[in-house]
Amino acid sequence: MLAPILTFCVLIALLSIFVLIYNSLIKLRQMTENGWSDIDVQLKRRAELIPQIVQTVRAYANHEKTLFSEIVEKRNAALQAGNNEKDRAKAETALSQPVSRLLALAEDYPALKANENFLDLQNELSDTENKIEMARRFYNGAVRELNTKIQSIPSNIIASLFSFKTRDYFEIAMSDSTKPVLDFDV
Repeated sequence: MLAPILTFCVLIALLSIFVLIYNSLIKLRQMTENGWSDIDVQLKRRAELIPQIVQTVRAYANHEKTLFSEIVEKRNAALQAGNNEKDRAKAETALSQPVSRLLALAEDYPALKANENFLDLQNELSDTENKIEMARRFYNGAVRELNTKIQSIPSNIIASLFSFKTRDYFEIAMSDSTKPVLDFDV
């Protein structure tokens, strides 16, 4: 008489543990997807600001046509990279370098540096870069927690049963981390 009750209690306990682990995996996956969505929004915002900055600078620095075309090319590549974290990170890193050179041009053009439109755009871009960094940190924290849960016992068993996959971290070199090289002797 005691054995069926004990068996039933053990089954209920195992089912409860299973449900708790599964729900925590779902929660972590949702946090990761939310983090990626935040990154994507900020990267799109940056992609929308870049053409405006290019147009403003172009009026002052006509001889920088190669820089402008490089930015357009890298921006298009970043927009086409999609939602694959590694491809997107590579494309965004490639875009950050010419954009930082573009912003450095203001130092050589006092009239541009004083242009209110350029200053507003530059501030918006700087704000966006900060938001990308914050979103990236949130996303990478969520990825770390999800990956840890997926790889830990006993949740790894449930994760493999329901095809939970580890995610890649989103690592990009932000434009602030590289010094632009300007060559005006072209």
